Amino acid sequence: MTAVAAVAALAPAAQAQPPESRRDPARGLRLNQVQAMATHNSYHREASFAEQRLMAAHDPNFATLLYSHASLPQQFERQRVRGIELDVFPDPRGGLYADPLIRTAAQLPPLTDPELRRPGFKVLHWADFDYGTTCVSLRSCLTRVKEWSERQPDHVTVPILLELKETDPRLEERGGAVSPPWDTAMLDALDAEIRTVFPDEDTVTADDVRREGETLEQSVLRHGWPEVARSRGKVMFLMDNDDQGLQDAYRAGGRESLQGRVLFTDSEPGRPDAAFTKVNDPTGANKAVIRDLVSRGYFVRTRSDVPLDQAASGDTTMLRAALDSGAQMVSTDFPAPGLAARYGSDYVAELPGGTDVVRCNPVTVRKGHCPRGPLER
Repeated sequence: MTAVAAVAALAPAAQAQPPESRRDPARGLRLNQVQAMATHNSYHREASFAEQRLMAAHDPNFATLLYSHASLPQQFERQRVRGIELDVFPDPRGGLYADPLIRTAAQLPPLTDPELRRPGFKVLHWADFDYGTTCVSLRSCLTRVKEWSERQPDHVTVPILLELKETDPRLEERGGAVSPPWDTAMLDALDAEIRTVFPDEDTVTADDVRREGETLEQSVLRHGWPEVARSRGKVMFLMDNDDQGLQDAYRAGGRESLQGRVLFTDSEPGRPDAAFTKVNDPTGANKAVIRDLVSRGYFVRTRSDVPLDQAASGDTTMLRAALDSGAQMVSTDFPAPGLAARYGSDYVAELPGGTDVVRCNPVTVRKGHCPRGPLER
């Protein structure tokens, strides 16, 4: 045996490969130390021309509804999106939103998707008025995300923002759907339905962040979020609603720090459940507010545009403020070139450079300390 071979034989095999965390391109980074683009109302498809004519007669702001998104997998695969928003309506018996008033008024044929008639939470923007969606039920939407995730298991954690909605009283009076209340039992059912698609091992929840003997907020501020490397292939659910009554129902039964819950609530600093919050407008003084929240350890969602102001003007002031703020989740309706062309501009909301799906957070990662190369394989 040569001297070189002898040395090689003595070296432990385990030392031949570095630890997984060292090989990961985002080694050392935590979930609050990255930033990615997300989409707003990610399921949305605009109404037919016949329905748009009726919308114009009843809603002076109907033009803000004239945008459409690609399917959820296409957003992830082709538009570098790493965060989505879904609007959710309860439908425990099925069929509650299957016959929209505006569709009937426009003399269009009935909707035929059988998923509409099945029990389970539905995904749409405005019941009986603006109902176009790429995936009818929450289960079907999440299944599409899950299938993409299984094809791309090394993706960074994808935040999924859920807005829990109710039907419009004005449309209820005209014979439209009347949604059941979001009480604790309904919220329990929501958690259960999410878990049928994404079991706990595939999600980041408050139970993964909170330390024993501490509130969720204390754990986030003292110890930080899970590492990106250990959270790949997972999703994280966030509650868009800041309604106190709804949040109280979600925290009821000794769950002040979201024990056993799937969603992170949109909470204010100082509350036991404070870990995620949203500041939708990043301009003006709000930019400093977001930077302060992010620097302290909170996970923040903001927006880079609102329909259809930036798409019409091409102005990127709000986008630049959103990116500079350090908000980890920056939502847009225009994540790819060409989507705003119909409104007369080349506006697109993407990370600087337009090639990466995620980048080091400009607030929580010091300059010169970002790992080289793409953070997602």
